[in-house]
Amino acid sequence: MILALLLVFLLAWPVGLLIWANSKLNKIDALSGAATTDGTTYLLAGSDSRADGEIPDDTEGQRTDTIIMLHRAPNGQTSMVSLPRDTYVAIPGHGKNKLNAAYAIGGAPLLVSTVEGLTGVTIDHYVEIGMGGVRQIVDSVGGVNLCLDYDVDDPKSELVWKAGCHDTDGKTALAFARMRYSDPKGDIGRQERQRQVISAVVKKAATPGFVINPFSQTSTVGAGTKALTVDQSTGIIDLAWLAWYFRAASGEGGLTGHPPIADYNFRPGKIGQAIKLDTERAVEFFSKMTAGTLTADDMQIAPGS
Repeated sequence: MILALLLVFLLAWPVGLLIWANSKLNKIDALSGAATTDGTTYLLAGSDSRADGEIPDDTEGQRTDTIIMLHRAPNGQTSMVSLPRDTYVAIPGHGKNKLNAAYAIGGAPLLVSTVEGLTGVTIDHYVEIGMGGVRQIVDSVGGVNLCLDYDVDDPKSELVWKAGCHDTDGKTALAFARMRYSDPKGDIGRQERQRQVISAVVKKAATPGFVINPFSQTSTVGAGTKALTVDQSTGIIDLAWLAWYFRAASGEGGLTGHPPIADYNFRPGKIGQAIKLDTERAVEFFSKMTAGTLTADDMQIAPGS
C-alpha cells in the first residue's frame, strides 16, 4: 500500500504541478499569425516598467532593455541571439526608429512584428519578464553565481562589484543585468551579462537536488508564473522547453551573441545614436540561424565596428 501511494504521488505530483502552473500564467495577445519559418523561435523581452515598484524612481512608460531570440533549428542547433535595443529598424506603421521604441509604442504585438520584419523569422512564442521578476526568480533558486572581470560602482543600476565571481541574490543579479553606463562595451556588454544571468538561473534550476525537491519546484514555478507574461498559445510545457533551449545554447556546442553590426554610432537624425546592422550579412545570419548552420564566427562583431 505504501508503494502504491508513493507511485500515485510520483505520478500525480507533476500533473498537478503542471495544471497549477498553467492556471497561473499571465497571457496576452502578442503573436502576428505570420507563416511559420523553420525551427522554433522564442522572443524574450525584458520590460523596464517601474509599475512593480522594483526600481524606486519616477520613470514613466515602459521599454524593452532586453530583446533575445532563442532559436531551435530542425537539426537541433540552438542559438541565443541578443538584438540590441538601439538597433535601427522599420517599425510597421511608425517609420524608422530604435527597436525598443516598437514596444513603447505598441507593446508586445508591435515588438513581435518589428522583430519579424527585421529578421525574416516568425516568432512562435513570446515571453516577457519585468524587473521584479528577475529578482523573484533568482531568489527562488537560492541565488546564482555571476562573474565580471572589473570593479563597478554604478549609481544608476546600484551595482557595486569587485572583479571576480560572486554568489548573488536577486537584487544584485537585477543590478548586474541592468548596468550599462559603467560597462566599456555599453549595451553589448549588458546583453552579455543578461545572457549570463539567464544561463545561471537555468543551470541552478536543473541541478538534481533542485529538480527532485517539491518545495524548490513550487517556489520557482510560483515565482516564474508570477513574473512572466506569455502569448495566448504558450503554456508551461513551452516554458520548460525554453529553459532547456537556454541550457543548450549556453552549453557546449551552443551559440550565443548578436547579429553582425555595421555601425555602433549610427546617427540617422531625430533619435540620437543608434546601432545599424550589417544588412547583407544580417540576412545571411538569420537564414543560417533557421537552417541550423550558424558558426561561432557568425557571432563576431563586424570588422571596423
